[in-house]
Amino acid sequence: MQYYTTTTTMASSSPPDFSKTTKLERYNSYIRKVNSTKLIAASSKLLFRVTLLVALLLILFFTLNYPPLSENPHHIHHTTHNLFSSAFYGSGAGWEKKVRHSATPRRPNGLSVLVTGAAGFVGSHCSLALKKRGDGVLGLDNFNSYYDPSLKRARRDLLTKHQIFVVEGDLNDAELLEKLFDIVPFTHILHLAAQAGVRYAMQNPLSYIKSNIAGFVNLLEVAKNADPQPAIVWASSSSVYGLNKNVPFSEEHRTDQPASLYAATKKAGEEIAHTYNHIYGLSLTGLRFFTVYGPWGRPDMAYFFFTKDILQGKGINLYVTQDDKEVARDFTYIDDIVKGCVGALDTAEKSTGSGGKKRAPAQLRVYNLGNTSPVSVGKLVSILEGLLNVKAKKHVIKMPRNGDVPYTHANVSLAYKDFGYQPTTDLSTGLRKFVKWYLSYYGIQSKVKKEIDATNEHT
Repeated sequence: MQYYTTTTTMASSSPPDFSKTTKLERYNSYIRKVNSTKLIAASSKLLFRVTLLVALLLILFFTLNYPPLSENPHHIHHTTHNLFSSAFYGSGAGWEKKVRHSATPRRPNGLSVLVTGAAGFVGSHCSLALKKRGDGVLGLDNFNSYYDPSLKRARRDLLTKHQIFVVEGDLNDAELLEKLFDIVPFTHILHLAAQAGVRYAMQNPLSYIKSNIAGFVNLLEVAKNADPQPAIVWASSSSVYGLNKNVPFSEEHRTDQPASLYAATKKAGEEIAHTYNHIYGLSLTGLRFFTVYGPWGRPDMAYFFFTKDILQGKGINLYVTQDDKEVARDFTYIDDIVKGCVGALDTAEKSTGSGGKKRAPAQLRVYNLGNTSPVSVGKLVSILEGLLNVKAKKHVIKMPRNGDVPYTHANVSLAYKDFGYQPTTDLSTGLRKFVKWYLSYYGIQSKVKKEIDATNEHT
């Protein structure tokens, strides 16, 4: 009995009951999690709404203040450039002040010139020449990657040192062009921007249509509506003579047999110029350049990459015609081309249109600008060998069917008659100046540079 009672007593002494405490803690933990989740959700919604609001405000800001980018589907390579030119640099008092200051002439009756392709080879030289004599110059360039853009930016830096502002933008950006004409009443346009190169047209044909035709038309559209309408001098090309066999090439010769797409776009430009002159009274002068060379030149030109390859010990290809005749070019030094461009600007008559309507017949001209002394490419290489003191590794091959023509020779009598154009620099002299610049620009220190410097001291 005693045992039973004890057992019963032990069984009835159970441990404390913690179930209520545990449930309470679990409930509190659940409440904390719920509140935390609600806080995170509320914060996320608030952050999303703030972000959306900022984005909408930015879109509204850019839409109201800056011109939109081109909708051209082939505009890929220039989208970034146009964003920064039309938007970030295309507005504001500071930007407009730079534009006006650069375009304002510093001499009585000076010109106010918009130079397209200003960071290019011919464009940079012409811009400096015009600025030096007191004209107002505003540059426009898209700094595309057809050849090393760093060379274009180096030219731009040179222009900046001479108080020439270069707007980074594209010819097909009509809003940007209109904005520039709203700010500056340009008296002249020197239109040198183009997709250059004969052979590259086989790789990227649409770039030629976009730049040389669409870009030119876009510029003419803005110019025709400007008040006052500017006189326009623009770069055509000796390539328009194509398969013409009459030499020397005269402006009167036929130009309806282009040998390359590049030539075809330049010939199209001449016909487009005639149309805008006829309908809208724009004064237009086309200049057919013949193989321009010199300091700050284009790396895609033979004299330039021959110099590079000879110094690096690489082989170079010398073309001959299918019947083994030497290929020759009317090599024209940059300073002579600049004189021709300035002469054309100075003799360009005013456009006669107003408000997009023609009021009277307007001037329409085309001129050859060459050296009048064709030199074989073999002779060019021989001169470079002497200047560089290096023997070239030459490979003579047949000229491929890539649009190149075997021979060019300019008759410049018309340009001489109308504005005194007279080239004065022979190929040996011009190449000596080019090589000196090349060695300095690329930092090549060798006996070559010393010998060239010594030669220059005696010339």
